[in-house]
Amino acid sequence: MGHAFRLTPHSNWTVVPGSRTQLPANLYLGRWRSSAPLRFATGSVLPLASSGWGPGSSVPLVTPAAEAALARAATVRGSGPANMSPEDPQETQPLLRPPEARTPRGRRVFLASFAAALGPLSFGFALGYSSPAIPSLRRTAPPALRLGDSAASWFGAVVTLGAAAGGILGGWLLDRAGRKLSLLLCTVPFVTGFAVITAARDVWMLLGGRLLTGLACGVASLVAPVYISEITYPAVRGLLGSCVQLMVVTGILLAYVAGWVLEWRWLAVLGCVPPTLMLLLMCYMPETPRFLLTQHQYQEAMAALRFLWGSEEGWEEPPVGAEHQGFQLALLRRPGIYKPLIIGISLMVFQQLSGVNAIMFYANSIFEEAKFKDSSLASVTVGIIQVLFTAVAALIMDRAGRRLLLALSGVIMVFSMSAFGTYFKLTQSLPSNSSHVGLVPIAAEPVDVQVGLAWLAVGSMCLFIAGFAVGWGPIPWLLMSEIFPLHVKGVATGVCVLTNWFMAFLVTKEFSSVMEMLRPYGAFWLTAAFCALSVLFTLTVVPETKGRTLEQVTAHFEGR
Repeated sequence: MGHAFRLTPHSNWTVVPGSRTQLPANLYLGRWRSSAPLRFATGSVLPLASSGWGPGSSVPLVTPAAEAALARAATVRGSGPANMSPEDPQETQPLLRPPEARTPRGRRVFLASFAAALGPLSFGFALGYSSPAIPSLRRTAPPALRLGDSAASWFGAVVTLGAAAGGILGGWLLDRAGRKLSLLLCTVPFVTGFAVITAARDVWMLLGGRLLTGLACGVASLVAPVYISEITYPAVRGLLGSCVQLMVVTGILLAYVAGWVLEWRWLAVLGCVPPTLMLLLMCYMPETPRFLLTQHQYQEAMAALRFLWGSEEGWEEPPVGAEHQGFQLALLRRPGIYKPLIIGISLMVFQQLSGVNAIMFYANSIFEEAKFKDSSLASVTVGIIQVLFTAVAALIMDRAGRRLLLALSGVIMVFSMSAFGTYFKLTQSLPSNSSHVGLVPIAAEPVDVQVGLAWLAVGSMCLFIAGFAVGWGPIPWLLMSEIFPLHVKGVATGVCVLTNWFMAFLVTKEFSSVMEMLRPYGAFWLTAAFCALSVLFTLTVVPETKGRTLEQVTAHFEGR
């Protein structure tokens, strides 16, 4: 015999009334979950019924805006003992309950995230390749391949130009080809680029191969964070999203270490391994459920969700109608679009203005001043620090939150860059072991004083790298993948990636001019000022996304 159970309204869940009024079992409504299939209408009592999932089904749209409608839904009918009284508070049983004890347990989401993160690993290897390859090319390459100063400069810089183009291409591919296919396609220029370098017969082939790997870097740096953010649940999104930057710095370190034992051709062959492995693994991984929903593939979306999470619990369906929208300039008037776009672009600008490229540029010279004669050891030391502290950031991201780590990172960089500038101020009249123009002395002082000050620079540099790795290294990429609505994500993330790579190219090419104008100490104090501005920006503008679903983040910007 069926009996009515009162459905108690709650501020965190609501249902839009209308033709789609049937709820499946285990469907999450905000912080609540249905314990059985149920169906209701405003002010009426209806029998339980099963439901399907797909176009035209009776699955309801869940949104906070319809709270009043659910509050008016008086009762639902369930099954229970014949003597149960629905009005007795001792006997009334809630049909919806909090899901905190039912966190998704799917392990395949980690495998899928690892497969996607092989793209950033390839990206990091491509970035780090030039450091060991340039000395090897100058030392052992045939005359037609030997790099002069100008060619060596372009060998390193052309990657950023290719990556900027890759940001544009990746934004276009993201919404048209999908997240999974975009990752599969970016393996082609990775492998082709390293193959061209391996088979190079002249400098132009070397530069062409680097340009291709740069193009792949731009696509991977955009698509991988988006893919990972869309397949993960909030409890682990910070951890897995931070692994993008962790894999980048791991790839850089891998290139440095492999450069000790491999000459440039075999190093390029090794560069083909990560993208090839990604190609093989991603063939068995699903497309993101959110993208599948935009393509009206509801059954496939739920199948992907069950594959990744082990169940559909905790899933929050994107807003209805998002799949019918595309990017239009008129959308920029909406706060849900222009606010995250301003934040995303600003994060990328501040990341590059932090001075990270300048620090990496001076790393070998600073270690020379501190009597580290092996420049390869210096590079590996820097790489190890990056990997360790990026791993720390990944482990604490979902507990500490994005804003706290960004602010802490900015403060550390302010102090370290200020100390770095002080080093240049104190050593501008001291003798130098380095041939770098920024370190040339104009007077003589005891060598032990010089070495002591060089250790100040080493300490400042290591502190800066650690601070950058904890916050401003991984978090801009993570936030970029979290803050944009589904229907504009391709264009918006493309703009952010283009901004990042353009700023990287601009800062790298123009930093020497800034040093000539402001002197080295002035240039580094200027970067310290930019780091201070980044802290202020974080505390006043950047929202916290920890523990929120992507739909809740979008609702925050919309003011809902």
